[in-house]
Amino acid sequence: MTATDPALTALSQGWCALSLLHGKIDAHIERALQSGHDLSVREYSLLDVLSRQHSGPGGHLQMKQVADAVVLSQSATTRLVTRLEDRGLLTRYLCDTDRRGIYTDVTESGLALLAEARPTNDRALREALDEAAKNPELAPLVRTVEELHVPA
Repeated sequence: MTATDPALTALSQGWCALSLLHGKIDAHIERALQSGHDLSVREYSLLDVLSRQHSGPGGHLQMKQVADAVVLSQSATTRLVTRLEDRGLLTRYLCDTDRRGIYTDVTESGLALLAEARPTNDRALREALDEAAKNPELAPLVRTVEELHVPA
């Protein structure tokens, strides 16, 4: 294959469309969460991921698992956790069974803020998808997103 191969060009165009859709959605949700709840998309995502932990076996996530879930490096995730902890939305404590491990839990005020922000996030996502669906290049991707059924 050469750089001008039509298959590569189509692949590149598809990737650009997907990147554009993600950027539009992310920016729209960011504005809504910032203005309504003083949260960034990353902060919201982190609170959401951590709120799904449980106290059963394997229920608490290690920092690497959290970083993977919010698509950040471990160091960026640690900085984000620290910011949210400083705001009283998260708390950290040592793991009972492994003193090297540190767990992070969402506080009651963090859970309350997440519950308040969730409808804003969902509404902004719907608005961004509806707007993107008007673009013929993005419409097929929007349909694909709408048809995804990811197991919980």
